[in-house]
Amino acid sequence: MSSATRVGSGSPAAEQAVPPASRVRLLSRLAMAGIGCSLLIMVVASSMRDSWMYPRIILPAVGPPWDLTFVHMTAGVATVVLWLAIILGVGGVVAGLLAVERGARPNVRVLLIAAAVAVALLTVFPPAGSTDAFDYASYGRIVVLGHSPYLMTPAHLARLHSTFSRSVPSTWDHFVSVYGPLATLEQFLAAKLGGISAAQITFWLKLWNAIAFGLVAFVVDRTLRSDPARRLRAHLLWTINPLLLWDLIGEGHVDLIAAAAGVLGLLALGRHSETARPPLLRVLAAGALIGAAADVKINYALFGLALIWVLRRSFTALAAAAAGALVVIAPGYAWFGMPAVRALEGRRNGTSADSFYRVFLGSSFRPRMAELAVVLVIAVAVLAYRRMPAGYTTQPVFRAALVLSVAWLFLWPYQFPWYDAMLVCLLMFYPATRLDWLVLGRLGIANLANTPGNPFGPPGHVVYLVHHVIVYVIAPMALFAAAMGLIWLCLSGRWNPREPSDPEPPGSAPKEPELMPSAASLPKRPFSLMIRSALGPVESQPAQSADVG
Repeated sequence: MSSATRVGSGSPAAEQAVPPASRVRLLSRLAMAGIGCSLLIMVVASSMRDSWMYPRIILPAVGPPWDLTFVHMTAGVATVVLWLAIILGVGGVVAGLLAVERGARPNVRVLLIAAAVAVALLTVFPPAGSTDAFDYASYGRIVVLGHSPYLMTPAHLARLHSTFSRSVPSTWDHFVSVYGPLATLEQFLAAKLGGISAAQITFWLKLWNAIAFGLVAFVVDRTLRSDPARRLRAHLLWTINPLLLWDLIGEGHVDLIAAAAGVLGLLALGRHSETARPPLLRVLAAGALIGAAADVKINYALFGLALIWVLRRSFTALAAAAAGALVVIAPGYAWFGMPAVRALEGRRNGTSADSFYRVFLGSSFRPRMAELAVVLVIAVAVLAYRRMPAGYTTQPVFRAALVLSVAWLFLWPYQFPWYDAMLVCLLMFYPATRLDWLVLGRLGIANLANTPGNPFGPPGHVVYLVHHVIVYVIAPMALFAAAMGLIWLCLSGRWNPREPSDPEPPGSAPKEPELMPSAASLPKRPFSLMIRSALGPVESQPAQSADVG
């Protein structure tokens, strides 16, 4: 081995020999390669979806969705390549964030064009990786037939509607809808446009998801255009993030509509100090949009609690926000009645397969799991509120929403990777910290555990056995480690990606010290004193969030 080779193998000499610009270029190329290959694999897998996933669908004679029926992919191959896509996607986003942090400024227009092409391709192929979109189609068809999806299940629809029976997935076919009335309205409109074709109904659902995704990307781009580093970071987290594109566009989950309404509602509040009252028209708009998000999925009521916390000093502003939310929420629940309210409690005590609660608690304790989770979520929310950096002080509502969302997502026992859309849409408007790595790590491991999502395949296959280990061993431990990592960050105060003693990377923009205090500015105290300080008396704490899980 030559001396040049030895220098490039991680020694201190190598760190001095390789110019910083070369490391930035390397990170940029790794980001492009990882993200590009990940998206390519996802598009190809979606194009052959009907050969490796159920339910088998009947494609329309004309128009999307399209499926390449002349080529096939087995469930085992689909699983392995999608695992590879997830790993490449996470690695690409991480490399991109590191490159931007070190001064890289790739062409935003190229990034947006690539994202638009990926979104368009994933939209015109059938939903892959999850059968949830076909459940949405069933609920929409139930409403078209004059029934309530909060009383009638997809299994009933399959027995009454022979044309639809082939496309009703068996995973949730005996469950009524657990989504809000606004989601049901969206599903009804898709069913009206798609007719008796489940494939066409899912296309309309995915098309509206694509529009919502693009709207958020556009608003983010315009909002952050004056700060190139923040703008690129936001696009890496949202617009070109392969895991989000797969979960929200490729799989077609309704969470995207809720996330879009929620983040637009937070942005509608505008820039203001924590002690100033925003204009009432903005407050009304924020209340209406956040109400719409909660009317799609109830967990977005956490954004409403954040809004209440920020407006707590003004009764007039609180009343305006409540009025805006009620105008959106009340009609749907009045129409569907108490069955819609009761349906929201359907998964209160549920536990997802990869939850770390399954590892540490026996089955006899699971009926009380929700109560334990409530206590943990509230405790971590209070801790995070006291210890998380202040963020951008002209947008205090984002920090409040982030505190509540991160506590709920990290510690509630029933979670899926697409739920993290509510967290990623907040991180875009929060300074870069080590929380980014925890969120991306959780998103990656949860996607591995939920991929490929109800495929065809023999149970004894080696890929099935590996998947079993990921779901019941690796993922719970990784998710538990992420929760512990969050608590450690809160107690230690070490939020910054770089240590204070590290030199500033070449080309980096000057920091704004008032936005995010560094770890050096936090008091150096023994660990026991940190715990007592973090969990001690709280003069003002955020509204409790876990009751809406």
